[in-house]
Amino acid sequence: MFEAFLERLAADVAARGGTALTLPQGLDAADSSRKQGRIRSQAWQLPGIARLRATRLDAGAAVQVLNAVAYPDHDREQPLLGIDLLSFGTRDKLVAVMDFQPLKQEPAYLEHYLAPLRRLQGSYPAFAAGEEMRSYDANRYFSPWLLFARGTISTLQDPLAAAFGQLLDAYWAMHDAQIPNPALRAEVAALQLDYDIYSAEKDPAHGLFCSYFGKEWADRFVHEFLFPGSATPVAVAANKGAGR
Repeated sequence: MFEAFLERLAADVAARGGTALTLPQGLDAADSSRKQGRIRSQAWQLPGIARLRATRLDAGAAVQVLNAVAYPDHDREQPLLGIDLLSFGTRDKLVAVMDFQPLKQEPAYLEHYLAPLRRLQGSYPAFAAGEEMRSYDANRYFSPWLLFARGTISTLQDPLAAAFGQLLDAYWAMHDAQIPNPALRAEVAALQLDYDIYSAEKDPAHGLFCSYFGKEWADRFVHEFLFPGSATPVAVAANKGAGR
């Protein structure tokens, strides 16, 4: 269901001079030996974006997933781009979460970087309903104006397609307006590392990956591809120290 969305994202990356990154061995693709399902992933680097990753899980009518995250260069403190789209055809259910994921929650930061997202949310009432986060702290790495919707596929698929395109346009416009500042590198690196550590611990998709591809593969996928910062020596030491 989300192939056209991935194609739009990949086209934007290509138009901006993106180049493909090499993925850890065995994590670029997998086919389930347990039930019908295949997963394919890509990652790119492009000007001002150190890493943009995208994953498509195709399990037929049972579940379709598109997940993507963009990590800006460390000399930019702008939010990450976060996209999670899930479709459950057998249940006629669609869940969409799209956000400019802020590195900070200070009002001045939110106003400076998230005004375009606030305007976009106002244009799509179906994506402004809001819902309590089930796995995450909504005040940690989510914005007050994230686009969230949960409903039937027939009701949401058209507004989702429109909102997705405008979200990308708004993110690239915000990105292009930033002026790199080398003095930010240490702070942004630490904040993005914390994002990876926190997200790897909380990510609810780990259970889904386990059910299709096994725990060993799912563990590698979460720590080596989705949130590689969580596998750094600093992160591993921090997790051990916290008793995780």
